[in-house]
Amino acid sequence: MPEDGRPLSRAQRVAADVENELLAERTPVGANLGRRTDLMERFGVSPTVMNEALRILRDRGLVVVRSGPGGGVFVASRPPQVRLGALDLWFTGTGADPLELFEARTHLEDVLARVAVDRAGPSDVRDMEWALEAMRSAADPRAYLEANLRLHLAIARAARIPVLAGMYESIAAIISGSLVRVELLPGHEEMYAHNIQVHAELVAAIRDGDREALDKVLGLHRGDLVRAVDSSRSPVTADDS
Repeated sequence: MPEDGRPLSRAQRVAADVENELLAERTPVGANLGRRTDLMERFGVSPTVMNEALRILRDRGLVVVRSGPGGGVFVASRPPQVRLGALDLWFTGTGADPLELFEARTHLEDVLARVAVDRAGPSDVRDMEWALEAMRSAADPRAYLEANLRLHLAIARAARIPVLAGMYESIAAIISGSLVRVELLPGHEEMYAHNIQVHAELVAAIRDGDREALDKVLGLHRGDLVRAVDSSRSPVTADDS
């Protein structure tokens, strides 16, 4: 996955398309995706491109290719449990369902931000701005996610509703504690920039006590979340972080 801003190769795009489908459809392990030639025809690519795409998917542990009668391309493992903006997130197989955690997190963020816009003080805004700067300067995707969680925790505390802030902090702690791997998606730069801009506007709206601006930015925030969470379930707004 390139992290230098270069365009994705055709093989990388095909691999990403296949993975996105596995994520969206929650394709079970062992499912047959068809033969190599079937996939070549479906995606309109050459044998060389398809071989490279399959190599990428094999390297990620997502597919296995079997030759001979009854062969084909089979799902070897499930894709990430949660796709959040520019990030793929893997969690331990025990404990709460990550999708349910992110759904609860999203509803709390929405409520708490609408209260914080009226109650946040200068120290609260400073905490939000420090977390926002940590998002901008994060050296790796996990640090980026942790900074994002800190920003929303600062917003939760600024709402001055200790019970709800405590609930949010508990959810964030479970997410952090059960997270085992974070990876960037191909072409993540644009999504990163958008995510940071949305959060910068969120902090500015709370700082300025601007309810109208807050309503608009929360709409953008929820729009990102529709892309973030496994699309086989109802959108969290009923995915960006």
